[in-house]
Amino acid sequence: MNYDAPFSEIPWNPSPNFSFPDLSIGSIRIGFPCVQAALSGISDWAERRIVRNLGASATISEVMLDEFIISVTHAKGKKAKRFLRVDEDDHPVGAQLMGVGPEDFTAAALKVVEWGFDWVDINFGCPVKKILGRHRGGFHLSQPENALAIVRSVRDTVPSHIPVSLKMRRGLDDSTESRDKFFQIFDGARKLGISVFTVHPRTVLQRYAGSSNWDFLTELRNYAPDCTILGSGDLFTPMDCVRMMETTGVNGVTIARGAIGNPWIFRELRELAAGRPLPAPPDLKEQREVIEEHFALSTELYGEKRAVFNMKKFCIKYARLHPRHETVRDDFVQFRTGEQLKALLDRWY
Repeated sequence: MNYDAPFSEIPWNPSPNFSFPDLSIGSIRIGFPCVQAALSGISDWAERRIVRNLGASATISEVMLDEFIISVTHAKGKKAKRFLRVDEDDHPVGAQLMGVGPEDFTAAALKVVEWGFDWVDINFGCPVKKILGRHRGGFHLSQPENALAIVRSVRDTVPSHIPVSLKMRRGLDDSTESRDKFFQIFDGARKLGISVFTVHPRTVLQRYAGSSNWDFLTELRNYAPDCTILGSGDLFTPMDCVRMMETTGVNGVTIARGAIGNPWIFRELRELAAGRPLPAPPDLKEQREVIEEHFALSTELYGEKRAVFNMKKFCIKYARLHPRHETVRDDFVQFRTGEQLKALLDRWY
């Protein structure tokens, strides 16, 4: 497959015999294999509610620092309730953690379990420069011994019925050394009892540039057929998700940037899974209803002032589905209050 071309330009037709896999995360049955991925500043409680309402079978919290979790849960204030909120109908939901060493990682893992998250997801993949500079996220792919010490500590300490999964990229860079370290961590984690891995087949240093190498997912699926492998990277349409599952054999997908402003991607995938054609895109009435609901949930979580600030990034993305998307996007940049947002919805939706 030519990964230098946009996926929309790569010829491909799904097999009429393809069926969506049935997904489990450890002992937790997920079913429909399309999960909302963890995204900092994006996959908060409000966003997770929106995608669940539109078909996501499971969600993962925004990426949370271990030291932050320890501090906010100790204080037991509003911040803890905002970041760690899990309601009865939010399950199944995972908590993704990021940090430096085993001690704080493990303490944070125990805290998120106490708050009701169903599984712990360890982030060894974040490519953000300041994260790497603080020896977090994707930096751990360069130091297998410390990475496996974290995995061992979390897996040995968290209750055995709580699954622990890893989020990884395929290496720090394209060198043979980075590839070897990836498999050292992957194999070591399997020996420690980890059987669920989410893999983004770009390198850490590649960040989000270029296309992701899905051939690596195929290789990994064949290398460890006993593991649950979730694929990530370049999933912007329902057909991208089907293509990844069918061509690589992964057990499911986690949708990140492709769901921002388009939570309907999960509903569309469920239609494909049921053997039905893609539904029509949401009309303006439904788009407005979802934006209003998202703002209401965000206001419940943060209060209106913070919700207005928080919704800008979502509204800019929601605008992409509007027939006059550039003009609507530019207007969304300007609103400062809930009333101004309502006026824009009155005008455009």
